[in-house]
Amino acid sequence: MSLPNPAAVRKDATPVVAALAFFFVLTAYYIVRPVRDQLGGAVGSAQLPLFYAATFLAMLLLTPIFGALVARFPRRHLLGWSYSFFILCLIAFIPAFLAQDRIGARALGVVFFIWVSVFNLFVVSLFWSFMADVFDSQRAREVFPLIALGGMAGAIFGPALTRELVGLIGVAPLLLVSAAMLGFALLLLLRLSARQAHDQAAEEPIGGSLWAGIRQLWSRPFLRYMAILMLLGDGVGTLAYVLVADYAKAHLHSSPLRTAFYADIDLAVNLLGAFLQLTLSRWLLVRRGVVWAVVLPQVVNLGLLVMVMIGGHAQLTWLGYSVPLLALMMVGTRGFMYGMTKPASDALYTRVPRETRYKGKNFIETAVWRFGDLVITSGISGLAKLGVGLAGIALIGAGASALAAWIARKAATSPDLASESAGRQQETGNASLA
Repeated sequence: MSLPNPAAVRKDATPVVAALAFFFVLTAYYIVRPVRDQLGGAVGSAQLPLFYAATFLAMLLLTPIFGALVARFPRRHLLGWSYSFFILCLIAFIPAFLAQDRIGARALGVVFFIWVSVFNLFVVSLFWSFMADVFDSQRAREVFPLIALGGMAGAIFGPALTRELVGLIGVAPLLLVSAAMLGFALLLLLRLSARQAHDQAAEEPIGGSLWAGIRQLWSRPFLRYMAILMLLGDGVGTLAYVLVADYAKAHLHSSPLRTAFYADIDLAVNLLGAFLQLTLSRWLLVRRGVVWAVVLPQVVNLGLLVMVMIGGHAQLTWLGYSVPLLALMMVGTRGFMYGMTKPASDALYTRVPRETRYKGKNFIETAVWRFGDLVITSGISGLAKLGVGLAGIALIGAGASALAAWIARKAATSPDLASESAGRQQETGNASLA
């Protein structure tokens, strides 16, 4: 009997290692996310435009720095330095949270909100850019739902762990737990990168201009569609976030209570995302293609907005628990984004050149995303001052969701995407432009 090829065994294990690494990445993030959100809940939605404006400016400053690192350093060094930087930052924030009452929720909130947003977008975006390097297009459609499911497991474990620990150890020590989880993720990713070391092209610096990610937004139809989809699709989730922040300010008056509340929301979001990964998402990606998987969540968003238009601030009682409809909208929009939209859109990035995967994708998922958050939170604040109620805001959001469904289809069928059979062989960027 012949023995299995060791290289084939290692290749089969790659998705499992990647899924485990993503588990630790999202566990780290979802431990600090409720800590960040309780600061937003402490000051209410009126301060969110300030938070998002500062975050957007930070993204604009960091995007060319990230582009320079991608251009000049090998992938393995980029992973190691980026993740190590965020681990050190987590540890450095512990004394600030021990002195939160003296510093004030607003001052600490601005700084930590910016940092967590940068942490989330750069760490997660870099992870998926790396995954698009490791797997070709057809393999990505098969394994990305599995990898995303590993992340969903971490996204469920993180808030659950936070809810259990926050009452025992307080808020500040949670940051050390998060740093440990991110350290485990880094070790696994470096191991995965070492396994791919035989692929010299994947390990070499990408080169090119540090501004390439911004320039490609205008030269590639696919990136333009993805940028618009980011602005429209994320708008519903940001709308829910703003309204839930006001709910938390009005009803939850202590840091541990707000942290537990946001941990419950994150837990529900990620349970829904995991359910989608286990049932519908992979089936759609493999059997029906990416188009269905990027369009369907926008249709769901439309339905949720209609629900809020009709129900407003009402609460739904289920199994003895009273849940605001706004929280349900937040759970639904984010659950479908993480459980379906994200793995589908990341699979599309396997069909573009490496420079686009790292620089263009990163620019959209950092600066463009936070620009959208800034516009939406400022817009909601302005509409409220003009007397526009919740139903009117939801109606505007419903129109944005309908447009997002059309843009999602355009993105998934963009003419500058390489064919699915081309795999990773288009590193030279020879895909034709419209």
